[in-house]
Amino acid sequence: MGSRLFTSLWASQLVRQLLPTLTFTTRRQSLTLCGFAQSLNYPGHLVKLLNTLVPADFRAAVTWPVRRFYACTFINCFGFGLILSLFVVYLHNVRGFSEGFATLLLAVSSVVGLATAPLWGTFIDRFGPVRVSLVSSVLDAGALVYWAFVHTSLEAFIAALMLAVVGGAGWGPGTVLMARLVAEEHRQRAFGVNFMLVNLGIGFGGLVSASVVDLHHPGTFEVLYVANAFIMLVGAALFFTLLSYGGPVNEHHDDPKLRDEGWREVLADRRLVRYVVAAVCLMLGGYGAIDTGLSLFVVNNLHVSVHSIGIIFFFNTSTIVLAQLSMLNRIEGHSRARILALVGVCWFVFWVILASALALPKFLAIASICVAMVVFAIGEIMFQPVGNAMVNEMAPEHLRGRYNAAGSFAWGVSGTLTPALTSIYFSFHFGNWWPIGTGVTALVGSAMMLNLRRSLSAKEDGRVAVA
Repeated sequence: MGSRLFTSLWASQLVRQLLPTLTFTTRRQSLTLCGFAQSLNYPGHLVKLLNTLVPADFRAAVTWPVRRFYACTFINCFGFGLILSLFVVYLHNVRGFSEGFATLLLAVSSVVGLATAPLWGTFIDRFGPVRVSLVSSVLDAGALVYWAFVHTSLEAFIAALMLAVVGGAGWGPGTVLMARLVAEEHRQRAFGVNFMLVNLGIGFGGLVSASVVDLHHPGTFEVLYVANAFIMLVGAALFFTLLSYGGPVNEHHDDPKLRDEGWREVLADRRLVRYVVAAVCLMLGGYGAIDTGLSLFVVNNLHVSVHSIGIIFFFNTSTIVLAQLSMLNRIEGHSRARILALVGVCWFVFWVILASALALPKFLAIASICVAMVVFAIGEIMFQPVGNAMVNEMAPEHLRGRYNAAGSFAWGVSGTLTPALTSIYFSFHFGNWWPIGTGVTALVGSAMMLNLRRSLSAKEDGRVAVA
């Protein structure tokens, strides 16, 4: 998710889409906003649309704890949006470090985050997702404040390592808690709504950041990093109110066999291992490459203005926010492995369109990339809910933290490998072939996901309703 341009259109559309999920409760009755819309004489087709986008059974599953969870997601991602994509710019343009030092530090941070992820997964299983999230958020906030005022290479290195170690927790605590807050049959939809709020929060944060940040005033960067630290603590305080739902799992302690289980059993699960390998290929042909090389390709190979990048990402993120709920209805009950394979196909189509833009005039090239970003977004809104639901369907409760840490391994690997792979293409003047090579990687991931389907039960693959 690179630098994205947002408008208030998304906020109004999100309110219209989420109306059914909110509930006004009095002592005598619970009145959903669908009924509220009817009481205000809204057109019947609007009420029908609301009921279609968010089915009644899912609205009932969006309890008060789930709403608090969603509020935490938006708050934290708004703060993250304030500083997204500022890492290298902050070090090089503001603090005066070389580009080589900045990119090297970014790569080292990715490796450290990847190496610490298994440890965080173990902590989640042992202490519960809420406590782990609280500790990681407090440490992250402290590291952000320190990072905001670094002036020497040693200070930058220490701060980056602190952020990387804490960042190893990733989305793990939240994913585990969401799996506990909603019933199995609603997890896929719940993860999808959460992903929509992730993008909305980052988008609004990015909009605020764009209006504040100024390369000629280093203080603006300091304000953004400190603001993110404060917002993170606010989100952590709200998240802590869910402690009763996110404690450690103790039931397995009475069983000697289950009590001794750990990463050995997780890595012995061939379904999970095959999923992670396939997801790595998808990510190398998806998010990782987008974040690492798209801006470089657009500016240097298509010779398009850097200002067009914001417009391009606008189409991507607006598609996610506007289409997520509808897509969740379309994929419900279908094979998760096949849906993930379709993700790879969507991303391959994206890269083909991007490569084709080389032969187009600048205006048409920009237009074609905007269309391509819509296609890429369609893959995103399938990948996020389906991948998380599949991993959590495989996971036994007492190992859920470790399973989710392993499932997120693809993010760390792609974040570590794609800068090197992208550098090879552009350093040896094969940049025009970068889109096709990356797209083929996504197709390999698709083939591996289809092969994974044979190892999954119908329930794990999402082909049957969960009782």
